[in-house]
Amino acid sequence: MTDTVLYRRAGHIGYLTLNNPARHNSLGQGELEAIQAFLAEVERDAAVRVLVVSGTGDKTFCAGAALNELGAGKISGDCFQATTDQLAALSIPTVASLNGNVFGGGVELALSCDFRIGIEGIRMRVPAAAIGLCYPLSGINRFVQRLGVNLAKRILVASEQFDADAMKEIGFLDHLVMPTQRQEATDDLAHHIAGLAPLAVRAMKQILQQAASGAIDEVAAAKLAAMCLESDDLQEGFAAQREKRKPLFKGA
Repeated sequence: MTDTVLYRRAGHIGYLTLNNPARHNSLGQGELEAIQAFLAEVERDAAVRVLVVSGTGDKTFCAGAALNELGAGKISGDCFQATTDQLAALSIPTVASLNGNVFGGGVELALSCDFRIGIEGIRMRVPAAAIGLCYPLSGINRFVQRLGVNLAKRILVASEQFDADAMKEIGFLDHLVMPTQRQEATDDLAHHIAGLAPLAVRAMKQILQQAASGAIDEVAAAKLAAMCLESDDLQEGFAAQREKRKPLFKGA
């Protein structure tokens, strides 16, 4: 493990933090392996209901793959894509809390999360075309699935730079707040999601991901829906509504 990537759990919320602000939270082989290990830990931990991904410092959320290692052949696009694929495939909801600018593969890292909170004044750009790289296939597919082919062309082919308002306008950001409000907005969203029924949340995320890829497994989707209908959580949800109180879901 490396101290440039940190992980902790507080209650039902996991916090994955990129901790190398001196290098704009760029990701080398060590960081990618650490992220993969932490994501595997999150997936195994039934107590985690939502994961927050953020960075330290006030300049950059993530500058993507470490170019010095990429140029020296120490890491590959495949390793980076394995990391973003693993993040995108997590069964629980994920929130990217952007503490600063987001560049290169860092854009895809944020896009691999389900929700994104950004702050006023940040910028976004993927400079692959400007340095002669063809962005990896699964990454291109993620941009198209999440934002559409026209926006993917602006981001990847034209290497266009977007300011915070434009990031919100194109749908990259779900929420845009002042820097001093980011932590509170992140915590509010994470705690809200963590308080929802875990089985229903996971089931709907899985079905929505299948819908985005254009191939819903209707049999599997029906089983997920039936599991929710037969759950104790559903009965707790009904009881909480009748009794006008906050439900206490157990994920069973």
